[in-house]
Amino acid sequence: MSEIIYGTNLITSAINNQVDIYNLRISGNNIIRNLADEKRIPYQLIDKKELSRLTPNHQGAIAEVKSFLTYRLNEISLKEKNLILALDGIEDPHNFGAILRTADAVGINAVIYPKNRNVGLNSTVARVSTGAIFSIKCVEVVNLVSALKQLKEMGFWVYGAEATEESSIYTEIKYDVKTVLVLGSEGKGLSRLTKENCDFLIKIPISGTVNSLNVSVSAGILSYHIKNNQ
Repeated sequence: MSEIIYGTNLITSAINNQVDIYNLRISGNNIIRNLADEKRIPYQLIDKKELSRLTPNHQGAIAEVKSFLTYRLNEISLKEKNLILALDGIEDPHNFGAILRTADAVGINAVIYPKNRNVGLNSTVARVSTGAIFSIKCVEVVNLVSALKQLKEMGFWVYGAEATEESSIYTEIKYDVKTVLVLGSEGKGLSRLTKENCDFLIKIPISGTVNSLNVSVSAGILSYHIKNNQ
């Protein structure tokens, strides 16, 4: 089953990350056309109205990929400083895509998510990620808790983002060079078993009237802080 991708940033990222591109159709997008010529990717020049019948937000280019690539846990590279994101039940593809975009900007090694109870990689996630879906190693696991235990055996420390009375403020914790940051679902937060398998629970202090931040915003705040303090 193929996936349709569109827009300058997303198709550029796919090409630059050596993703196999099929059925590339271009209308007036010289950036994609020049890149396709450079990489010797075949394409078809078509009328803009024909592209608009498929999607109104194409930016002059639409393509297909076979599928969005996922990795296994043992395929994550172990650099000197590792920061891995683990997602525990993220259901909104816009949040997932925004988290991938942040992960790429911060320089995160991988994003892990469970096969069930979590949105998978799809065209909406790809579009919101602005191409990060092709540059970040996305690891789909059957059981998130088992994956966390495996990472602990590999020397990682697990920090769960959960606002409880026992949680430490995120700026008051020392982070290991091999860190997993776990983010919970939009409504329920971390599951009980996930929390039990975290070495530390951390929280972002809230001063206003709202009781929580959007999960993708939290991902950005915490990821940048951890990366700069490992």
